[in-house]
Amino acid sequence: MKLNNTSQYAIRIVTFIVQNGSKNKYNAKDISEKLSIPYKYLTKIMTQLVEANIIISTRGREGGYSIEKELSQITIGDILEAVKESLHQKECLLGNGPCDERKKCVLHDKWTSPKRAISDMFRNTTLEDVIS
Repeated sequence: MKLNNTSQYAIRIVTFIVQNGSKNKYNAKDISEKLSIPYKYLTKIMTQLVEANIIISTRGREGGYSIEKELSQITIGDILEAVKESLHQKECLLGNGPCDERKKCVLHDKWTSPKRAISDMFRNTTLEDVIS
């Protein structure tokens, strides 16, 4: 299982804010430069994170992005859901298209348990866990 670029960037953005002081305000240009994420791509992701109430956007001279929620209330799964990453991938691990109970690949049954464990890890890992 591999996360798409948007999901990887979203996690990097949020963890950057958390590791550098979640209550501080960061502007998109600085985050873009520090994380080497194209500015337009970053702003699209930031919009999704704001809409999901993971980060806060404050306008004005002293504005920027911050996290106001308790870090124990935000999971990696929340971030992935904000950018529309499915934790229930239906694609075949071997690249054979859709893979489900009706159309199984040779690894389908073996992959079910690890896939569930990965999904549980994302749902149960909070930002507080990440920084400690």
